[in-house]
Amino acid sequence: MALKIYGIARSRTIRTLWMAAELGLDYEHIEVAVGAEGSRKPEYLRINPNGEVPFIDDDGLVLTESLAINLYLARKHGGKLQPASVAEIGQTLQWTLWAATSVERSAAHALYNTAMYAPEKRDPAVVKECLDALKAPLAVLEAALAKGGGHLVGGRFTVADLNVVCVLFYLRANPEAIADKPAIRAWYTAALARPAAKQAFALRGD
Repeated sequence: MALKIYGIARSRTIRTLWMAAELGLDYEHIEVAVGAEGSRKPEYLRINPNGEVPFIDDDGLVLTESLAINLYLARKHGGKLQPASVAEIGQTLQWTLWAATSVERSAAHALYNTAMYAPEKRDPAVVKECLDALKAPLAVLEAALAKGGGHLVGGRFTVADLNVVCVLFYLRANPEAIADKPAIRAWYTAALARPAAKQAFALRGD
């Protein structure tokens, strides 16, 4: 089996596991947690010196960064999830980078301070600051989905949707962030209802 996916489902690895399920790929899943007893062990640092997950080994090609891995897999294996033109390549890169730079940090810190940290370490002020910072980008996303008929690129579900939904997954403990965003809520719900998403997210054991 050529493709190996390293990481655990309760991490950003879920993004690549979902993509692999969408594409119907055969792969070996090596469950590696983050940290000294996992991704920072010498045998894994030799493969991925960054010491993070996920990373893949695709017949000798090692790639890191979950969103980039998904772009690669979509491009390699084809189908409707990949961009169909140069314009769609640009749009897909735009939305993937937008999610990483405009949404992920604030959404993640809101989650940590709402549900992940021990109660005594949670800071409501950080949550408010993060959700305030997300108001403008989420308004942009809402408008784009309304204009695009419920998708980001090409009027169909693509890797762009998958990548951005995976970043918005950080907002699962803060539904108030999208309470007034019907297009985002419908798009997000429909994406996670896809059979491949259900297959992958079941691995989290939530």
